[in-house]
Amino acid sequence: MSKKTILFSKMHGLGNDYVVIDESQSECIEEDKKGEVTAEICRRGFSVGADGVIFVSPPQGDGDIRFRIFNADGSEAEMCGNGIRCFSKFVYDNSIFRQNEIKVETMAGIKTVELEIDRGQAVAMKVNMGLATFKTDQIPMDVVEDEFIDLFLKVEDNPLQMTALNVGNPHAVIFVDDAGQVDLDKWGPAIENHPAFPQRTNVHFVEIVSPGEIIMVTWERGAGPTLACGTGATSCVIAGNKLEKLEEKVLVHLPGGELEIEVYQEKKDLGAFMEGDAKLVFDGIMVMDL
Repeated sequence: MSKKTILFSKMHGLGNDYVVIDESQSECIEEDKKGEVTAEICRRGFSVGADGVIFVSPPQGDGDIRFRIFNADGSEAEMCGNGIRCFSKFVYDNSIFRQNEIKVETMAGIKTVELEIDRGQAVAMKVNMGLATFKTDQIPMDVVEDEFIDLFLKVEDNPLQMTALNVGNPHAVIFVDDAGQVDLDKWGPAIENHPAFPQRTNVHFVEIVSPGEIIMVTWERGAGPTLACGTGATSCVIAGNKLEKLEEKVLVHLPGGELEIEVYQEKKDLGAFMEGDAKLVFDGIMVMDL
């Protein structure tokens, strides 16, 4: 074990906070230690504290840059909407890739991010989140149904009506009368770890204000209650549009702020653009025993 110096930036998208590490500028964290190191970094009160750690890496395919994200529990996630906005701002502002359109490699495929630039810095990001799938074998979901749309799942002996889909990572969307009254600490982990979701799932409770406006609260897979979830906001709007509850353009209110989601259709599939900002909180240096 030796001491390694790690340069990082603390960033957030609507309060969903991340430690961002450029692997080309810091001493390398071995692959088999990334999860363990992430869990340690994310411990609030004991380390920097965050909802996850983002690694900026060289591309391996047709993208301009590679995005990797690990949850606070050390598990690696396929994609994160708030995280990719933080990532894109970091990449542009630090001159790693200085274009106002970035093709980002993720575990969920290449995501195109358009940046709004003001005085040499990225101030807003529009992300093509790609197409959603409702196919249960692709979510994945271990049920007999081919799709789980507006159906009941028994959770702790209670039938909960939900829609499941994947927008790069798995989501369970539940429409409620009042999102503020949901016992998130009870139902969040119960649904996240339900046997029907073999890779666990993100959980969202959605209150419809109007066909163009919603309020949502989130229990994030591997992180717990979060102030915002970009892929979650996308999944909620796509699910609502699929059920004919929501229009194509929807303003999403999250505890940490607002996102704009615009649904598009490609043949029979639905996808969405997500638009919002990201903020740099501070830059720092960690010295860790690795």
